[in-house]
Amino acid sequence: MSEIDSEKEMSHTSPFRGPGGIGIVNYGAGNIFSLTAALDRLDVSYGFINNPEDFEQYDRYIIPGVGHAGAAMEKLTASGLIPYIKALKKPVLGICVGMQLLTDFSEEGNANLTGIMPIKTLHFDEKSKLKIPHTGWNRVSFNSDNQLFNKIEQDAHFYFVHSYFIEFNSKFTSASADYGIKFSASIQKDNFFGVQFHPEKSGLAGEQLLKNFAHLVI
Repeated sequence: MSEIDSEKEMSHTSPFRGPGGIGIVNYGAGNIFSLTAALDRLDVSYGFINNPEDFEQYDRYIIPGVGHAGAAMEKLTASGLIPYIKALKKPVLGICVGMQLLTDFSEEGNANLTGIMPIKTLHFDEKSKLKIPHTGWNRVSFNSDNQLFNKIEQDAHFYFVHSYFIEFNSKFTSASADYGIKFSASIQKDNFFGVQFHPEKSGLAGEQLLKNFAHLVI
């Protein structure tokens, strides 16, 4: 069974525990088993969004993603869900490539993305003199008013795996990290949030962030 097929199968079998909860955008662009396992550990209600009408069942949303941003954008476009995502007024969290999809453009595949935030996703390349991809634990510094990081210690460590980064921008960057260059570890615009790291693989700090998103009020 392919990754996409397995995710579609899981969309039918994973329990949805009542109205509300988190809707995971299921567009076939990433392994989401570690994410759903983390939500299960936290007893956070979730289900899967396969069609536009599914958005109505949830009160917040996660856009996952691993791998190639350009390919992920092609899959998200093919899903037909982009106009509905851009129209959302409830909290939305993009994780890793899911966060990059919120930006305007990615050097990965020279791809135009959703444009929800007018910033760019760039390749570390020679901008950082360190080994690429950036893999492992790194300190994250966040703005004091960042609701995602409530009850998380400043400069806590989170787990990263990426070769592309979102440029630092004081208007949209809500948390930053450094890997030879300062970059956006978290971004926000209105009800749209993103994290470059994987909270589901980031121990207690990551679990707290997912809890915070599950109870976010905007």
